[in-house]
Amino acid sequence: MSQLLLAVDTSGKNGNVALARVTAGRADVEIVESVPLAGGTFSAQLIPQISALLDKHGFSKKDLAAFAAVSGPGSFTGLRVGLAAIKGLAEGLQKRIATVSLLEAVARSGRAGGSVLAALDAGRTEVYVGDYEIGAEGCDTHAHIRSERLLSREEFLAEAKGKAVVTPESGLAAALNAAGIACELIPYPDIAFIASLGWERIQSGNTTAAQELDANYIRRSDAEIFSQPKR
Repeated sequence: MSQLLLAVDTSGKNGNVALARVTAGRADVEIVESVPLAGGTFSAQLIPQISALLDKHGFSKKDLAAFAAVSGPGSFTGLRVGLAAIKGLAEGLQKRIATVSLLEAVARSGRAGGSVLAALDAGRTEVYVGDYEIGAEGCDTHAHIRSERLLSREEFLAEAKGKAVVTPESGLAAALNAAGIACELIPYPDIAFIASLGWERIQSGNTTAAQELDANYIRRSDAEIFSQPKR
């Protein structure tokens, strides 16, 4: 019997929300519909879009059986808005949540196996870097995390030498190529893939209770940095 999964990604400049059908014991995810969210207006759009999506397909929020959300890294404001919405819905419905690292989604979107570095532009000449071991378990591909860190561009280029690197960022790919380092440039992970990874986690029991939901910012916010007492 199929169930409904709600997937949300508000980590970037633009976001997405999707309604998907899933079935226990099956890995495939059927996207009923996905809706783009314009950057800068997540707080005003997200809940109304979720409500409209459910109404359009004849569902109510009580029909939602599971949630998947990108937990980071990315926009501080965007992540807070997206996770707050999912937390509120999941808490009210007493459902658990699967969080998905955007870096893991990048790592698993590439063709490389074994040791893989996933890279995202963090701005300020810095890079979000995920170090993963990508391997097959049965018929499926899984990622085992070694670390997720914030590195300077120079530190990243030094670490990337001789490793398989996957990124959706054309600027990072150009910097790698200029340094003589091969990389795989991929499309940005879409909401269907986020939903798929979330459903995989839910089926394996790797979920988070609503009250424990938190973002994986990796970088500290400016408020945290500048509020530190001077020595």
